[in-house]
Amino acid sequence: MLRISFLGILLLLCCVVQAASCQVPEVVVHEVNWEGNDITKEQVLLQELTFAPGDTIPAEELEARFEESRKRLFNLRLFHYVSYSYTCQSGQVQVTYKVQERFYLYPFPIFDFADRNFNAWLEKKDWGRIDYGINLIKRNFRGRNEEVRLRVQRGFNKRLELSYRVPYINRKHNLGFEVGASDYRSRTINYNTLRNKQYFLEQEEGLPIKRTAFFGTLIHRQSVQRQELFRLVYGQETIADTVAQVNPEYFTRAETERQYMRFEVAKVINLRNTFAYPLTGSYFEAAIGQTFFLNNTGSPLTIIRAKYVDYLKLSDKYYYSVGAEGQLKLSQNYAYTDNTALGFRSLVRGYELYVVGGQHYGLFKQGVTRELLNIKSIRLKFIDNPKFNNIPLAVYLNAFSDAGYTIDNVYGKNNPLTNRLLVGGGLGLHVVTFYDMVLRLEYSVNREGDRGFYFSGRFPF
Repeated sequence: MLRISFLGILLLLCCVVQAASCQVPEVVVHEVNWEGNDITKEQVLLQELTFAPGDTIPAEELEARFEESRKRLFNLRLFHYVSYSYTCQSGQVQVTYKVQERFYLYPFPIFDFADRNFNAWLEKKDWGRIDYGINLIKRNFRGRNEEVRLRVQRGFNKRLELSYRVPYINRKHNLGFEVGASDYRSRTINYNTLRNKQYFLEQEEGLPIKRTAFFGTLIHRQSVQRQELFRLVYGQETIADTVAQVNPEYFTRAETERQYMRFEVAKVINLRNTFAYPLTGSYFEAAIGQTFFLNNTGSPLTIIRAKYVDYLKLSDKYYYSVGAEGQLKLSQNYAYTDNTALGFRSLVRGYELYVVGGQHYGLFKQGVTRELLNIKSIRLKFIDNPKFNNIPLAVYLNAFSDAGYTIDNVYGKNNPLTNRLLVGGGLGLHVVTFYDMVLRLEYSVNREGDRGFYFSGRFPF
């Protein structure tokens, strides 16, 4: 008993001495060590730190700097978890970051609905409207956070997509690029919208729509949180003669083919605590794009869009999010296929079964989230590989309300939800789990009196 007490006192004194040695106005980061990065190169990790070896940091900012760096490393989405520890002696700090790498080859099978969302497909209940194939993603290629994507999709809609992204191409590690190509073909085409419902033309022989595109993007990357993009796209679209007959305005001037060049500049500031399902922080995105149609196949089109969301912690388990986004489209003549607003990636919840087109739109969303369950890791003992045997599980209850408004001065007369305030709200159960997977089951009510359950597989805002 005496020896145990003596050891306890000795350890306590050591801790006091170590703590006392840190009681200085400033400290110097003497060394940064890494554990667990068997594949990932150290330079990729160093790029995300808010400090560098040799930096002098005010002692009161030390913990905040280390934690902010931990969040940045985690939001690379290369690791299951990131933790850190440090020692401080005589004003010299040595910090060690420990990571658990994920499995970086993702062979996702494709079994998807050919419609905008699950509920839009459920209206038809047509098992022929199914897409299948494989989506192969190689993340952290060569350990440099590079990414290769290959999508081979058959079924109702046929897609072939290939892209390659490199985050760093210069010595300062702040410039990167992405290149890619895609080909899309389908047996059906949404040729018109009436009463905010899509109408489709299907052909047994031949394909009513073909789209091919090539793009290149220059990325200015300050960190995983702050990026600027410059993108150049060349595209070609072809429709069948029957499409131009039933809707001469699908492309302007009743054309059946058009080619275009699009230039786009975008800025993203993503300060959310986690990118998969954020609870605190903020998100800002703004972009402007200019499309020129070649061979006089359309009028120049300018698109301006912006989005901002704030995420706030109210108490230990309650969170609040509020944000808005908007879009402006400017052109002399608007083709039907370019007249997209709400109903696709952006929508007022409760209106999942409607398409609300327009040249311009504004969208407001807010919600209160209650954490019901948060298990950092469920250990699967029958699996030895640490990249698969720890499953996180978080469950949230979310109450939300959305509002949106579109302006359509061209195609709005036959669509009563256009040029009208849309309001929806409801309750949802959100599940966040393995490899950033988000599952949402929501019950929504809208201003028109529609109500029902809606299922989705991505973060709502």
